[in-house]
Amino acid sequence: MRIRNLKNTDEIVNNSKYLIKNPKDYKGNYKKIFNNNNPIHLEIGMGKGDFIINMALVNPKINFIGIELHTNVIARACKKLENLELPNLRLINVNALELNDVFDKEIDLIYLNFSDPWPKKRNSNRRLTSEIFLNIYEKLFRDKKIIRLKTDNTLLFEYSIISLTNYGYKIDEISLDLDNSDIENIETEYETKFKSKGIKINYLKAIK
Repeated sequence: MRIRNLKNTDEIVNNSKYLIKNPKDYKGNYKKIFNNNNPIHLEIGMGKGDFIINMALVNPKINFIGIELHTNVIARACKKLENLELPNLRLINVNALELNDVFDKEIDLIYLNFSDPWPKKRNSNRRLTSEIFLNIYEKLFRDKKIIRLKTDNTLLFEYSIISLTNYGYKIDEISLDLDNSDIENIETEYETKFKSKGIKINYLKAIK
């Protein structure tokens, strides 16, 4: 889905106190950003920020970092944050392929919410649960490796179960209809739209 650019996108992003402008400088030492040793949860592909902003609001003892490649998208999250005070939230405008240059053994949990399914087989390596990305995540985690995934795409969900299992993860939680499960859930902007159309949401929690 094409997202319109905001006016003054670069200005909005560059002036946001939530954006980490030189993330590679903090590799291995993100506790300096938050000034504490609380767990760090990372959302890769945060979109317009509804999920991670609300997660930070209800979990003040957890630090959250949202990753987004597209500047015009992350700018919308920055706009939503203009009148909020969330010391446990930061955003980074970076490609997920560069994450090993940004973090080193300091992430406690990764969220993959409604990632691009890249449905064509020739593009399967671009899926965020492909072996290429699982190799990247391996070096991000501090200790236990935990990935939570939500998607409306059945093929991506099936692919992710196989890919994660083959990589040594155990599927600890799973639902084919998240909204009608007893799993606690904060919605993304996509999720709200999908639910309004009666589309069921697939969810899993994988641990290694």
